[in-house]
Amino acid sequence: MTIREWLSRTSNEFADALIPSAGLDAEIILAHTLNKPRTWLHAHSDDELDGRRKDIADARAELRLERIPVAYIIGHKEFYGRRFYVTIDVLIPRPESEALIELLNDYMPKDAKNLVDVGTGSGCLGITAKLEHPDLDVTLIDTSKAALAVARKNATTYHATVRTIEASLLDEYPLKAACIIANLPYVDPTWPELSPELKAEPAEALYAPEHGLRLISTLLTQVPSRLASGGILLLEADPRQHAQIIEQATSLGLTHIETRDFAVALRME
Repeated sequence: MTIREWLSRTSNEFADALIPSAGLDAEIILAHTLNKPRTWLHAHSDDELDGRRKDIADARAELRLERIPVAYIIGHKEFYGRRFYVTIDVLIPRPESEALIELLNDYMPKDAKNLVDVGTGSGCLGITAKLEHPDLDVTLIDTSKAALAVARKNATTYHATVRTIEASLLDEYPLKAACIIANLPYVDPTWPELSPELKAEPAEALYAPEHGLRLISTLLTQVPSRLASGGILLLEADPRQHAQIIEQATSLGLTHIETRDFAVALRME
């Protein structure tokens, strides 16, 4: 079977299974299997696949047909121009989370010395913040030992000096931070439009009670004693939750700065 034939067959199988980006997913899986860029596939579309590589690619395609996300199949996901290692123990970094980094770049206090990433998962937010702002003292917090191991591996890959704490929210964070950034579980499991791929991701990193707001609400109650005056709080949440989050934050002494896509920026006055 040639590369072109494998891609055509697999893309059709993915499309028949109603998998979004069927052709792209097939290319990513085969390129990863061959350890080549996707552009190489098109330049060598008539090359024959050797039996072993075809078997590996077929096995990975079967996982995708079971709605396992491509990032788990190939073991990494791009975030803010960098490749982050992922396992089934962490949420897959998503493009919408990049808005949190953009807001950090826009609103970080000029004299900011420290940042804490709450519910860090793969570490993509906190590590990216450290790489974009090397002078920041960055702490990554998560309740999951396995997630923190993934985050530490990503930090090592990028030579990012960060500390990690296994804890719930800010319970064990001893400082007042200039910046708090958090992509906590906010999905309401009753929402009707949830994709089948979400079933492969860790439920504890996705879902929260009280219409997805319990953990965010608890974090907000901790912020007044953990966020320095003039400091910023950056939260990811579904747009339908933003009004309630802003209302609670305002009642706790925070000021709404900006809402951008899935991100909310707040300041402690």
